[in-house]
Amino acid sequence: VPLCYGKLIWDLRDRSLGLDERTNFVRAGYTGTREFVQRLKLESSLTVHGGCVNTICWNDTGEYLLSGSDDTNLVITNPYTRKVLVAAPSQHRSNIYSAKFMPESCDHWIVSSAGDGNIHYTNISRSPDITRYKFTCHHGTVYKILTVPNDPYTFLSCGEDGTVRWFDVRLKRECSKSRCKEDILINCRRAVSSMAISPAEPYCLALGCSDSSVRIYDRRMLGTITTGSFSSGGATGICLRFVPPHLIGRSCRVTSLSYSTDGKEVLASYSSDYIYLFDPKNDQASKLKELAESKRKEQHQPFVKRLRLRGDWSDTGPRARPESERERDGESNSNVSLMQRMSSMLSRWFEEASQAQSSRARSRTSGKPSHSWAFSCTCHAIPKATHSICISTTKLSSIERFSTEETTTSINKLDFTWQLASRCISCMSLWLYNWLRRTAAARIQEIFRRRKERKEMEETEALSIKRPIAKLSFKGHRNSRTMIKEACFWGNNFVLSGSDCGHIFIWDRHTGEHVMLLEADNHVVNCLQPHPYEPLLASSGIDYDIKIWSPMEEFPSFDRVLTEEVIVRNELMLEENRTTITVPASFMLRMLASLSHIRADRFEGDPSEGSGQENED
Repeated sequence: VPLCYGKLIWDLRDRSLGLDERTNFVRAGYTGTREFVQRLKLESSLTVHGGCVNTICWNDTGEYLLSGSDDTNLVITNPYTRKVLVAAPSQHRSNIYSAKFMPESCDHWIVSSAGDGNIHYTNISRSPDITRYKFTCHHGTVYKILTVPNDPYTFLSCGEDGTVRWFDVRLKRECSKSRCKEDILINCRRAVSSMAISPAEPYCLALGCSDSSVRIYDRRMLGTITTGSFSSGGATGICLRFVPPHLIGRSCRVTSLSYSTDGKEVLASYSSDYIYLFDPKNDQASKLKELAESKRKEQHQPFVKRLRLRGDWSDTGPRARPESERERDGESNSNVSLMQRMSSMLSRWFEEASQAQSSRARSRTSGKPSHSWAFSCTCHAIPKATHSICISTTKLSSIERFSTEETTTSINKLDFTWQLASRCISCMSLWLYNWLRRTAAARIQEIFRRRKERKEMEETEALSIKRPIAKLSFKGHRNSRTMIKEACFWGNNFVLSGSDCGHIFIWDRHTGEHVMLLEADNHVVNCLQPHPYEPLLASSGIDYDIKIWSPMEEFPSFDRVLTEEVIVRNELMLEENRTTITVPASFMLRMLASLSHIRADRFEGDPSEGSGQENED
């Protein structure tokens, strides 16, 4: 073992024993080498939450970790002693997605945001009598809180309502107004799921939007109603707009943005796609011809082929496999549950109805669309599906027929399943009808939104906004199941990201080559936070703990064969997820709730018409 790496392990052991009291000692010689990341090993797990850990953050000195979770608690932990210093109920009504220490506040003030749309400004120094202020300005989930370096008074937030807000606690510490407009800094007209501030130029604010774009604004040109300098123009202050060419016209959310320490490069992680590196100072603007692109017909999106129940994480983690691999390994379809068969059938109806709707849209010449057509095309799709479920339930009943003595019971089960299927067909018809109506309304809204976007594009064209191209892309991971998947720089030479396969991926920043793979979660790795100056990494995800990684392996260890296998699986499953939508359990429960009416519905009419084709709903 080289002397310097042996010394690193001794430094880490000293630290864990409390023998090393040096602070802010930069170990640049360690973190810049490939051997360093290839010796990473799990040092400890901090089990401090009772739910998924969605946000982790080091304080400025690297002594403490702040974390927020689905359990709605804010926890400050000393990762070296593994002791909890503060565990405070946040009073958020939903999952905490972002939490930060306020700069220059002696780590006493914390800002947090959650799925309930609220922002809490909390003083934890008086624990257990914690002082808390609340901002209810956002409408919908608030994904990200951002503090400004060396500024203890202001912070920014972004969320599903498409606004970026700037709060100054010297002007007000709380706001109880719903959808308040006083602190809006930027109105992007589409969801904003990530933000970053340049460490070299703190006035540069990068935003990741749901239209696949990364926009960088100059905050010196922006203001709010509260400050008396708000501008409603969408192009005000914008300096740059980055979109990977193949994502133009598509809606891929940016789940993470990160500046390099020198501010010269930006890392953008895209949902259902990859990670891209670009230079915000790039003067050689790419010829995207966005005005022409925005006027072209919308790209055809793949039809939905699968339904997934919310909370189902079976396609995540190190043991998850793509469908093609499961079939190859001989997993029989007869073992698939009735619920999975139902999902497959409903997905097929969804696809047929969508195809019929598209056909209708192409063929109509004038007049208002008829809702009765939507209903009739849905019913037209039902006979094929009825035959399908008849076959499926027959197979299911034959599996359940374990002996001749249980034949009667099996027949009853088949009758029950048939009744359930008939009712589900009726419910699905109604659901598709309502869905098509909502889709029509959504498309009208989309038309108006695109008009505003074209106007904004014309404004940005006149301002000669920079449009840099990607310098490099990082692939192999899978980012499709969560909205908070983080990618970041580590030192000058490495890029890191979590993945739906439960691994941490590490690439060479300059070549895009994979240099390390770490199994870090039973389902999904969402958060990665390198220590401010020591060779430590904190990670979290769907598991209920925070994991601390350090280069404790005696020799470098990188399993390239395993990495290639994981990459292939991730690519296949990423494609599968592009045609999958998640539905709440209440969707299935609503169909089951009508079970008591099945027999009356089935035998009231002509038995020859009883395959669910008629629907009085």
